[in-house]
Amino acid sequence: MTDQAVDTDEARLSAHTAAGDGFLGRTRELKELRADIERAGLDTLSGRKAPRARVLLVAGRPGSGRTALAEELVRQVAGRYPDGVLRVRLGEPDGTPVPVERAARELLGALGLPTPAGAAEDDLTEALRAALAGRRTLLLLDDAPGAEQVDALLPEAPDCLVVAVSGGPLTGIADVRPCTLGGLDTKSAVELLTRFTGSVRITVDPRSAESLAEACQGHPAALVLAGGWLAARPQAAVSDLAKRLHADTEDGTPLARVLRLVHAQLPGPAARMLRMLSLAPAGLADPHTASALAGCSVEGARAVLDDLVALGLLRTTGSPLPQYEVPGCLQPLLKALAETHERPAELQLARARMLERTVRLLQACRTITETDSPQAREKLNAMPREVRFPSPRAAADWLRVRRPALLASARLAVADGELDTLARRLLSQLVRAVVAHVGTRAAAADLYGVHGLVLDVAERRGLSREKAAALLNLGDLDAQTGRTRDALARYRSALDAGREANDPYATGRAMESVGGAYQELGDHDRAADWYGRALSERLARGEREQAARLYGRIATAHTYAGRYGEALRNWRAAVAGYRKSGDVAAQARALSELARVQEYAGRPEESLRTCQEAVEWARRAEDVRLQAALQLRLADTLEHLGDPASAHLHRAAAERMLDEEPSKDDASPEHDVSACEIRSAVSED
Repeated sequence: MTDQAVDTDEARLSAHTAAGDGFLGRTRELKELRADIERAGLDTLSGRKAPRARVLLVAGRPGSGRTALAEELVRQVAGRYPDGVLRVRLGEPDGTPVPVERAARELLGALGLPTPAGAAEDDLTEALRAALAGRRTLLLLDDAPGAEQVDALLPEAPDCLVVAVSGGPLTGIADVRPCTLGGLDTKSAVELLTRFTGSVRITVDPRSAESLAEACQGHPAALVLAGGWLAARPQAAVSDLAKRLHADTEDGTPLARVLRLVHAQLPGPAARMLRMLSLAPAGLADPHTASALAGCSVEGARAVLDDLVALGLLRTTGSPLPQYEVPGCLQPLLKALAETHERPAELQLARARMLERTVRLLQACRTITETDSPQAREKLNAMPREVRFPSPRAAADWLRVRRPALLASARLAVADGELDTLARRLLSQLVRAVVAHVGTRAAAADLYGVHGLVLDVAERRGLSREKAAALLNLGDLDAQTGRTRDALARYRSALDAGREANDPYATGRAMESVGGAYQELGDHDRAADWYGRALSERLARGEREQAARLYGRIATAHTYAGRYGEALRNWRAAVAGYRKSGDVAAQARALSELARVQEYAGRPEESLRTCQEAVEWARRAEDVRLQAALQLRLADTLEHLGDPASAHLHRAAAERMLDEEPSKDDASPEHDVSACEIRSAVSED
């Protein structure tokens, strides 16, 4: 299995340098953790088989090297777990717990398993446990705020190992193995500083290096910032920094004291950008985000971001596009600095600029896929050069890399509550860009969450039309994943919202969707009734083609109920409607369905004539796959009528047509053979 990973908040920051040097110190802790893996658990000692995976806990403050220690342990023992390593982060940079549903979805996705959009938390965790049963898998659950999340994700597989990283004990989880971290030992702390300063500056004044390590209390993140400060000032003595830190009498952790010193000596624009990065969604920033937050050029922002990386204040994420992460241990400290140095109005303005830039990037990301349209090309050319993408591939890569930040940005914008107009635009453009590049089905899980956010804003602002649209979209996703009763409830609520907004499109669409839901539930009478209500709306507005489609839906419901006379009457009305609208292909399909029902009703001669007519209309429409499907139906009908020779000829003709056509994967959806049968699910919207 491919080793999957979700970015963690402080791996490589607290005990690794940006240069990628090896792990430092923690020899005793590693030895104890490895011994704990082999040690018998309480269940084993009592004679019972262990029902769940063994849990090891690495506990410590953010920046203490807890994630780095867990990663080193995973590296050393991964070979014992042939089914791979899974990683997921359970806490947001601001300390907010990640919903268990989202974490379980990430883990299932890493295993290559389907994660139905909108699936309940219990269903996803149960699917995860089932997937891990019988496997030897190692799970790294990073930044866990509490025991509840860890407990929900524990595999019921004694051969699995869970390494949890948290700030404190996981009370409630039986037989957990804790390892509480303090500071690095003096030797390791000095070696970490040496990686930044070089050996000469430490060798000439080893006592000052030890004094600096003492001032940082061996805290790895504080040592990284101290080393970055010294690396940026080759002429500064180690003793100078140690004296400054010892002289700092303000309250706070060693990390807070070092950060105050580093921040105070940054150039003004760099210091302001660093503070504003506390607003970056999910702690992830690219040059565009930093540019919008600080109000500077994109190139200038990138140069400052690279300088902040060199100082240990940021780290790169290793993505193919420039992207930076604010270490989780610095997030609350930077937020406090921003609130101290910036007025609330300035912070709100920075958020607004960031959202506006994101909206424009998403718009450009979508528009680049529509370059066949002159209007789209004109709109793209009118955009500022810095937000344009050179190609659809570049836009797709940006969307993929920035996906976690974009989804986090949408959640934060809605939670803010003060920028709902921008939030609505962001959500709209995010949906359109994702659909354009990924597709509705592939991105269903993300879209479900986005539509839920749209619903939150619509309900908060009393926007009935947007509420109806969100409910319809959520209902469609529920229906696609088999939650038909949930979809039905959504559609009924959408109907109420559409009526409240006096939106004929939403009400008609909701009525049709209610009918489709009843059809899936096998209640064909109610399905026909609701389709009839939607039909009345379409006829009243003179929408002839849509009315013809609804006649077909009503006919399908009557066919399932065995009322062939009603079905034939409605299919004939559908044929007439398509003929008047001039839709030749749709007319051919409707005739093919009419022939099907005539055959069900025991009228094979009528079915044969109707099917022959449908073949002719399919030929005029140049729909070869439909022609082939109808030729096969003709063959079946002729066999029922006792003419096997003619049936053989039609079947051979169908096979020739299909051989000459492109493969099904290359054919467009409307040319698929199955398209000739009208389904109950609504797909047009």
